[in-house]
Amino acid sequence: MSPKIRLERNRHGRLSVQLADGTRHDTVTPVRAFPLEAPLEAISLVGPDGKEVCWIEHLDHLPADQRALLEEDFAVREFVPVVQRIEAIDAISVPSVWTVMTDKGRTTLTLRAEEDIRKLKDQHQLLIASRDGVQYLIPDARQLDRQSHKFLELFL
Repeated sequence: MSPKIRLERNRHGRLSVQLADGTRHDTVTPVRAFPLEAPLEAISLVGPDGKEVCWIEHLDHLPADQRALLEEDFAVREFVPVVQRIEAIDAISVPSVWTVMTDKGRTTLTLRAEEDIRKLKDQHQLLIASRDGVQYLIPDARQLDRQSHKFLELFL
């Protein structure tokens, strides 16, 4: 069971936590240990110095209002557009600029190296790291349309 804690927003809008022993940490950042595999489990609250302040085994162990605060922070920090279609690639070597349709709309991303495409889970789920630091998710490459799949095969 996760420890008894109290989460709230400080006067600057940042997440703060009061631990069961009364210790207060005014600015913490929630970090998921396994954001794709187990997003509700293994949450670390990290202080500004990068050290863990508190460990939460499962988000369901928190009251709804506390959980909502964490989910607000996750929504901002874990912006991961889902690629629905690859529309164009400017080169078959890296770096290359890809035009993609995502669940957030059409955008371009720059692939620096083939290693920036990581296979997850069952080898069909892909995470693409763009040059600007945004992570793009392809939940199941087998579900992409034929043209998208052909583009992707050039880099896998």
